[in-house]
Amino acid sequence: MTAPLLQVQGLVKRFGGLIATNNLDLSVGHGETLALIGPNGAGKTSLIAQLQGDLAPNGGTITFDGRDITRAPAHRRARLGLARSFQISSVFPEFSLVGNVAVAVQARLGHSFRFFRDASRDRALTDPAREALDSVGLAGLERRAADVSHGERRQLELAMALAMRPRLLLLDEPMAGMGREDSARMMRLLEKLKASYAMLLVEHDMNAVFALADRVAVLVAGQTIATGTPGEVRNDAAVRAAYLGKR
Repeated sequence: MTAPLLQVQGLVKRFGGLIATNNLDLSVGHGETLALIGPNGAGKTSLIAQLQGDLAPNGGTITFDGRDITRAPAHRRARLGLARSFQISSVFPEFSLVGNVAVAVQARLGHSFRFFRDASRDRALTDPAREALDSVGLAGLERRAADVSHGERRQLELAMALAMRPRLLLLDEPMAGMGREDSARMMRLLEKLKASYAMLLVEHDMNAVFALADRVAVLVAGQTIATGTPGEVRNDAAVRAAYLGKR
């Protein structure tokens, strides 16, 4: 049996007396989309931050492609193939779309951050940046990040993650704040990306979760109370009581 791409074992994270992650076990297989759902305060974003390297766990291990990365810094994890998009859009507003993605390319290549006017003219950075923008439907949009819509900003952020050439995408509520049309566009984009990337998806839109996920893990109070196929989780009595509701 092939080992998972990502393996979390006995993970613990405390903030004083608050336990955000409580002896958590979780795995994501190669090419798999795992959706992580749960009520607000369940510990989903804290878990993503630990996986990315922004938060250090108090216990347990995180293994990525057979390597223990529990104490590895975020930049090393990114080089290994972990890329994150954030719950709140995080871009450089005054940079062009190409310029934003070029920064991500520059980080992946390990270049020092030269004066950006020069970097933005470097085709070794801008060519892969344009390729990433094309993959999320933003090809040819020559505008500043400050001047695009909220939905386009989320697409831009995803392009920045893709520019890191990830093996696993950590997607923290990619549809947050979107209207129906933008959400539908993002869902179609993620469906397309499923063919090329493993994903750990945190999302409150249950239509998106059940359409995109190969498996669903339900997090409550820092622990998984159920993991299974979308159909299994949808019909789990404990999940319905804790999160999904009677419908």
